[in-house]
Amino acid sequence: MEVKTIGILTSGGDAPGMNAVIKSVVRSAHHSGIKVLGVMRGYSGLINNDFVEMGLKDVSGISSKGGTILYSARCLEFKEMAGVQKAKDNCVKAGIDGLVVIGGDGSFRGAGDLSSLGLPCVGIPGTIDNDIACTDYTIGYDTALNTAMEIIDKIRDTCESHDRCCVAELMGRDAGWIALNVGIACGASAYVLPEKGLNMDEIIAKLEAGKAAGKNNFLVVVGEGIGKSHEIAKEIEERTGIESRATILGHVQRGGSPTMTDRIVGSQMGAYAVDKLLKNGIGNRVIAQKDGKIVDYDIQEALKMKKHIPEELWDLANELAF
Repeated sequence: MEVKTIGILTSGGDAPGMNAVIKSVVRSAHHSGIKVLGVMRGYSGLINNDFVEMGLKDVSGISSKGGTILYSARCLEFKEMAGVQKAKDNCVKAGIDGLVVIGGDGSFRGAGDLSSLGLPCVGIPGTIDNDIACTDYTIGYDTALNTAMEIIDKIRDTCESHDRCCVAELMGRDAGWIALNVGIACGASAYVLPEKGLNMDEIIAKLEAGKAAGKNNFLVVVGEGIGKSHEIAKEIEERTGIESRATILGHVQRGGSPTMTDRIVGSQMGAYAVDKLLKNGIGNRVIAQKDGKIVDYDIQEALKMKKHIPEELWDLANELAF
């Protein structure tokens, strides 16, 4: 199948680096003489015929911007096959021969459904959670790590000044990648990750041991999949006498100018996705990074994969904790 027009959309939560992907897709496609239609507000844009043609100038200077210039939105209608069929029909009417979808697992399920109806789709992992199993890295993850690290470094300054314990809750849904890595970088004394559960006795024991050794300020990192940060801080104070405060970093982790890593990897994945679509309209694929190389997988195969916290990284976190 000859590809003359490519559509591109961003779906799910925004992530720093999505704009770098958009720029790469648009410019790579134009380099090959392919027209690009931007789809506004994710799958809702497909259903509502909300398309805009994108030229070289339209993506100039966007790589440094956070968020997504195409916007994102929830679309309940797309969860039903009738909605998927309507979206596919609208793509056909608009002349879209293939679609690039930037987002997470839910976005890839939608791309798989469209591919099953005959519209070639290629997914690109864009989520700060780094929870997509087929890839070592997701767009936005590095920026979120650095944003969280900088904020917790600032919070620790005041904790040290007041001999307090900071209980910092980090994003990641049911994945503890951000919490674990930021905790290691910022010197956490204890961890509460969705993959490992909550054990208050272990946390109290670690803090008491540190206190006995002369330590007077502490950091406990909590993944949002567990939550309960305020309750954890309250129990720590009640059981140890250490003044404790909970801070939920929230959506600040999804914003800001993307790091170089997110810009470069996003650019690589965007160009790779265009190449896949141009090679006989290959779809139903997810782009990934494995061992530093850009590769691709079947969407259904990718969705079946499971991602786990490396035990050696978990062991390191506990060895360094004090």
